[in-house]
Amino acid sequence: MIELAPSILSADFARLAEQIQAAGAGGGTIVHVDVMDGHFVPNLTLGPPVVKSLRKVTDLPLDCHLMIENPDQYIPEFAAAGANWISVHQETCPHLDRTLHLIRDHGCLAGVVINPATPVEVLSEVLDIVDYVLVMSVNPGFGAQKFIPNSLHKMRRLADIRQQRGLNFRIEVDGGVALDTVAEVVRAGGEILVAGNAVFGQGDPTSNARLLLKTAVEATLQKV
Repeated sequence: MIELAPSILSADFARLAEQIQAAGAGGGTIVHVDVMDGHFVPNLTLGPPVVKSLRKVTDLPLDCHLMIENPDQYIPEFAAAGANWISVHQETCPHLDRTLHLIRDHGCLAGVVINPATPVEVLSEVLDIVDYVLVMSVNPGFGAQKFIPNSLHKMRRLADIRQQRGLNFRIEVDGGVALDTVAEVVRAGGEILVAGNAVFGQGDPTSNARLLLKTAVEATLQKV
């Protein structure tokens, strides 16, 4: 099942509630929340108080992508603020198994993220406990970056491993997902499509989301 997760990183922060509702009207079913600490990635964004505010204006699942050091310290706060999904970077978690269980212990779906230079194989020992794997198709830290084509083989590899091992995790993709890339992404195995600039960058978020999702779904019908 293909789902669109509009990323509020590219939204107008003065009109977040309105923009989230507009993207939802276009078919967005998950709200992607990019959390950056200025250490692991070169940008600062938002924290649990904003997630708590978002929880008041939408019933959609809040997908909190923690691009931060020491995520274990903040997972309880994000869960308490209303996060439904929490993902952490493999690169920041020396005890990844424990971190993923911590997320689940707080009632959230647990996801693991890998950067463009990180191979899929490092996730071998946790794929049976994650709910989703997020493949970064840009280097994390900023929106509106160009899609890295090399990420496509990671999605194919994850789909193959999932089938071979009889696992159930979903494949999420974040970075440069737009009208000119989304067909390749879903044909490679992408199922949860994070899109910021393509939804909120220019024009009407409802129309943008609807067209992006339509293009993605049509591409799944062409998969060989």
